[in-house]
Amino acid sequence: MINDKCDLAEARHFAIATYGLTKKFDHQIAVNEVDLKIQTGEVFGLIGVNGAGKTTLIKMLAAALEPSCGEIYLQGDRLLLGNSSSMLKQRIGYLPDDYPLYDDLTVWDYLDYFARLYRLTPTRRRRRIYEVLELIQLGNKRKSQIATLSRGMKQRLSLARTIIHEPMILLLDEPVSGLDPISRMQFREIIKVLQEAGMTILISSHVLSDLAELCTSIGIMEFGFLVETASLADIYARLSNQYLIIRILGNLAELKKELSNNYFVRGWEEVPEQNSLKVGFSGEEADRADLLRSLVAAGISILEFSYSQDNLEDIFLKYRL
Repeated sequence: MINDKCDLAEARHFAIATYGLTKKFDHQIAVNEVDLKIQTGEVFGLIGVNGAGKTTLIKMLAAALEPSCGEIYLQGDRLLLGNSSSMLKQRIGYLPDDYPLYDDLTVWDYLDYFARLYRLTPTRRRRRIYEVLELIQLGNKRKSQIATLSRGMKQRLSLARTIIHEPMILLLDEPVSGLDPISRMQFREIIKVLQEAGMTILISSHVLSDLAELCTSIGIMEFGFLVETASLADIYARLSNQYLIIRILGNLAELKKELSNNYFVRGWEEVPEQNSLKVGFSGEEADRADLLRSLVAAGISILEFSYSQDNLEDIFLKYRL
């Protein structure tokens, strides 16, 4: 019976919908009454410190772990453990953070093995292997043993295995952990292609700069609770502070005098070695332009006038404090 917090019609509006989802291990609650809604086609970023409950939540969504209570709906259908949801599970692609590879297999044989497990026909199996190899840019490695691949190549191969059966929902748990910047960039580009193809993606990561570039929405977990969930644009609008960096020739006292007359200025911080101020500013783009004009008109020699705001990592750290 569906939880009284929701109705089936509502669940059908989302690619992923959970109601009161809870997981207990002995006397410890790892995930606590989580109500999560993810729209079809979204890239949803799940962030939180180690032990916050991210991996446990993802395992339940992947049907790899049974909830203690609560309900999961994928594209409007109830997800259950056992054979009753076997067709629904075919829509899921799950990449855990520690999935083993078989080093003695070739890249092609590895993907062929998983394609057979998903019962792809020989014609479709061959087509899909070529498609995913092109996507992950490992076509020239198809005959290579997995043991010879770099860490980044292995992670892309793991992703290829995860999508070999063309799932509609992709669950990625720390997929870029330990990768170098170039490998992370390659992984991000693949995720963007999958989103453009219509896939719904939930991704957890400690590399918040990657999530900021990829995600449409963010969820923050603390002690098993989903304490914040919103679009990335809304997160920035509500929780990110805006700053101006103003570097000048001359005395900073003159700059401070002019700034004190501006309605949108919310204080400043000196950066003496650069003869500049980091200025809190609440105005819009047009207000920044007005401020720049007024400073020039006041005879202040400006060397730098740039805008920045708190990034996702800044927001997360402030949220926890």
